[in-house]
Amino acid sequence: MNYIVFDLEWNQSPGGRYRENPKLPFEILEIGAVKLNGRRKEVDRFHETIKPLVYRSMNRHTQAVVHMDMAVLNQSRTFSPVARSFLEWCGRNPVFVTWGPSDLFELQRNLEYYHIQYKFPKPLLYLDLQKLYSLAYLDGKKRPALQEAVEAMEIPEEGRFHAAFEDAYYTALIMQKMNIKPYLHYQSVDYYHLPENHEEEFTLNFKTYTKFVSQLYPDKETALKEPSVTALSCNRCRSKVTKTIDWFAGSGGSMYYALCECPRHGAVKGKLRIRKGPGEEIFIVKTIKPATEEDVAEIESRKEAVRERRIRRVEKEKAKRRAKRAEEAAAAGAAPKTPRKTAKRSRARYRKKTAATVTEMPSKES
Repeated sequence: MNYIVFDLEWNQSPGGRYRENPKLPFEILEIGAVKLNGRRKEVDRFHETIKPLVYRSMNRHTQAVVHMDMAVLNQSRTFSPVARSFLEWCGRNPVFVTWGPSDLFELQRNLEYYHIQYKFPKPLLYLDLQKLYSLAYLDGKKRPALQEAVEAMEIPEEGRFHAAFEDAYYTALIMQKMNIKPYLHYQSVDYYHLPENHEEEFTLNFKTYTKFVSQLYPDKETALKEPSVTALSCNRCRSKVTKTIDWFAGSGGSMYYALCECPRHGAVKGKLRIRKGPGEEIFIVKTIKPATEEDVAEIESRKEAVRERRIRRVEKEKAKRRAKRAEEAAAAGAAPKTPRKTAKRSRARYRKKTAATVTEMPSKES
């Protein structure tokens, strides 16, 4: 088993979004990689630039970051032979390592665009060293820039950043210097090839949480009706739990939260992330973790905030309807509609008056 620590540089449409190729928004221009063995010792290197075929000039924002010379790139091989060389160099059963979640996704998109077959495992797991670094040295949530981590670990800066091989080399040095063994099980999941049906949906069990990835659905309403999406269980003992707060949407509508209770391990929290698929479809990433007292308080606070927003929204709609009725009545030259209570009193007076009139009428016998 070898670790393939790699980095890519890519270009995008120089004419902006409206002129981009929707099948290839990012065209790879450079691949750099370092191969480490199971003991994290360097055993080989790979580096090659690529002649572009889709975007023949540089996007100005890309140029400002990567400083690539298009004249030099035009002397390189095109993507297909370079990619085949790289994949062959990776060897059998590689463990891909990247700084961030984008490179493996874009590699697969470029492979598909050029009809290059490569059998990635499903699910495709890899090591996002940016995440592992954050778990080891930061709060687990922050995602530092590569240069920030290099400086923090006092690694000598031997080349510029935002160049494929140099970034891969720095990433490999960080991996070698880290006490990484406690974090190797925190593998990331690539979402380029998603489950195609219920049978391919999968759950990954990590030390402190579980992650479920669904198939594609036409919309979130359909997805949220599926038991596999909304089911909850304790991530530690897998036993059934009692829901204390059912799934509810966060403020943006792309996140859903739930709270439940495990009879053995206490409070457990669930989170659904609505993610966009390759087209108009969506898929769900569900995580289940133990909940601290702070987590419980936060979810309860979110739920209360949602309830208050709903109340304000309903009151606002009522006020709009009242204003619209008043405006229509004024436009028609009529008095505003009698309020409900006044109408009830008017009907009561009418019934009383009618009853008195009937009493005063002479009977047939008289």
